[in-house]
Amino acid sequence: MKYAIIDIGSNSVRLMLWADGKSLYKRVITTRLGKGISAGLLEEGAMMRTAEAVETLFREGRRAGAEVHAFATAAVRTAKNGGDFCALVGKKTGLAVDVVSGEREAELGLRGALMGANGSILDIGGASTEICTAEGTSLSLPIGAVRLYDACGDRRELAEGEISRVLASLEAEVISPIYAIGGTGSTLACILLGLEAYDGARIQDFAMKREDIAALTERLYALTAEERKELRGMDRARADILPGGALLLLRLMEKLRIGQVLASDRDNLEGYLFTACGLSQADGGKI
Repeated sequence: MKYAIIDIGSNSVRLMLWADGKSLYKRVITTRLGKGISAGLLEEGAMMRTAEAVETLFREGRRAGAEVHAFATAAVRTAKNGGDFCALVGKKTGLAVDVVSGEREAELGLRGALMGANGSILDIGGASTEICTAEGTSLSLPIGAVRLYDACGDRRELAEGEISRVLASLEAEVISPIYAIGGTGSTLACILLGLEAYDGARIQDFAMKREDIAALTERLYALTAEERKELRGMDRARADILPGGALLLLRLMEKLRIGQVLASDRDNLEGYLFTACGLSQADGGKI
């Protein structure tokens, strides 16, 4: 049986095609659905771009003979017109979009990254950040790389203030190993590794020390968005939002007293597959 899982995120739409107990490939289309989400509404242009991307990936999954599922995260669940977006996707594809809660998003990321093992995840998303542990902690914070950039641009002092405000009352205990999942974590790993092209096998379990992330955050803020695009390992579509995402990860690690995180190619795509499609670890386990 083949499955195609579509993740409708605040920054991008992603597809994972799965068969025979493994991920065959992943594909991403950056649409910035969460642009301007602080105002409480999805922008018309962003909704159309994203719905068209979902339709493209839906058709790709169907051509491969896969059963297609789609879920959406923070941008859709927090927007007043999130239902309108889901209706638009339904009209184009016939899919019923599963809008997941922040706590469920955290749990999906944990299941995908850890595959049943012990540990924790930090997921710096576009409009929210999730913290989850195998021991039961599941938190979702209303801050992410796209939301930070919309509010603060490249002004680090503003980003510092916003991050400080959101994290002020955060109390959580995390357990090792701790994985940084999502686009911010994987892109930072790609840059630290100096990869010419994204390689999930290379970034999986790559250790990123807090001092390495601190130094890279300084470097990112010292460059313009155009200069960042030329960095080896940079996802060019993330060049504007990555400094804020890196700063958020750094301050989160400081707040939670984390010395290092591991990068992960596995995340809520895998987690949703096992949860929604009823696959067990025995069915799917090894990627």
